[in-house]
Amino acid sequence: MAQYGSLPPGRPGGPGAGSRRGAPPSAVPPVRPSPTREAVRGRTPVTDRAGTPGWTVAPGGFPKPPRRRRRRLLRWLGLVMVLVVLAGAGTGWWTYRTLDGNITEDSSAAAELERYERERPNRFVGGSRNILLIGSDSRSGTDNARYGQDGGTQRSDTTILLHVAADRNSATAVSIPRDLMAQIPSCLRPDGSRTGDRFAQFNWAYEWGGAACTIRTVEKLTGIRIDHHMVVDFRGFKKMVDAVGGVEICLKKPVSDTEAKLTLPAGRQILHGEQALGFVRARYSLGGGSDTERMERQQQFLGSLVKKVQSNGVLLNPGRLYPLLDAATSSITTDPGLASLRDLYELVRGMRDIPTDKVQFLTVPRKPYAVDPNRDELVQPDAARLFGQLRMDRPLTIASPDSSAPPRPQDRKPAATPGTGAGPTPVPTFTGTTAGAASCR
Repeated sequence: MAQYGSLPPGRPGGPGAGSRRGAPPSAVPPVRPSPTREAVRGRTPVTDRAGTPGWTVAPGGFPKPPRRRRRRLLRWLGLVMVLVVLAGAGTGWWTYRTLDGNITEDSSAAAELERYERERPNRFVGGSRNILLIGSDSRSGTDNARYGQDGGTQRSDTTILLHVAADRNSATAVSIPRDLMAQIPSCLRPDGSRTGDRFAQFNWAYEWGGAACTIRTVEKLTGIRIDHHMVVDFRGFKKMVDAVGGVEICLKKPVSDTEAKLTLPAGRQILHGEQALGFVRARYSLGGGSDTERMERQQQFLGSLVKKVQSNGVLLNPGRLYPLLDAATSSITTDPGLASLRDLYELVRGMRDIPTDKVQFLTVPRKPYAVDPNRDELVQPDAARLFGQLRMDRPLTIASPDSSAPPRPQDRKPAATPGTGAGPTPVPTFTGTTAGAASCR
């Protein structure tokens, strides 16, 4: 019986094959390649002069390693391409998440508006959009503190109702004066208390109840339902101007305004962040000191900004678009309906093809308030006609303030009532400007 670890008979080193001890090395025959296997590889057996068999490459039989190297190279190239695609996708996803995370959502305003949903106007035309743009004069934060002491409150330094037509062929921006007298509803204060209804200066609405109170005041004033709102402070405004490389303006006269820290020559020039902010905010020491002139400057500046964005292809150039998106998303506070990059992009994409001469700017028809000439009140029925056109998504005609051809809104006769045999209802004309205008102010 074979012992544990012994080899079977007939195997090299086992019984019957001789002991390994003292046996010459040639006692174990070498392992020879299989002729069949080598033939498959393209080699044939040969014998040298000593009779030792060997192998040579048969005619037409070439080894395979070069093809394997090509396949290995292709695999590496494919792997590199996959890594590049994944890196690009990862960068794109990181960029999207960064921009999307920049946006500040105003959920408290949404909750307050939901509470008063029954009081809000109805939507009359599907597809159109009414967006309230609010420029806050908050002094909170390092960059804003230089413009005055932070008293813990803020007012709407600028308020614009932007109406985007359902067919996306026009957009109308209506400035609402901060000194306009308006009926302000009961609003929720930051400390949780509520104000009572009162007739007061318009920009008190933002100080008392923030964006929600301002939206409800505008809806009561105009009868137009506000779909979205955006709040931008001083710092955000400057960042967006710098992101597009500055905005061109044209001045008829040089400006030297110590209060606004602004010194500008006459003629065309590019304004960057700090200068641009001083230009749109200056009131008492620039021009006649009226809020009307300031709103006209703001409209001129916004028109130039729209023109700059469209003419430079910013919206179609990722390299130029990213700085603007980064500045905008990190500077605005908005409602949940616009609090994502996708929603903002859809809004901007719908407006990017609007011709500059169809981007219109005007101010609500108003006159000095009878009780206090330092305040404003609406001019009727012109204001009601303007709000009605926007509410029903109907076109407007804008005439330049220095144009004498079209009559002023208050000089026009009311449109004929349908069914009276009169001709087509004329399009109302209002004083204003467009983004395509190139006049100096």
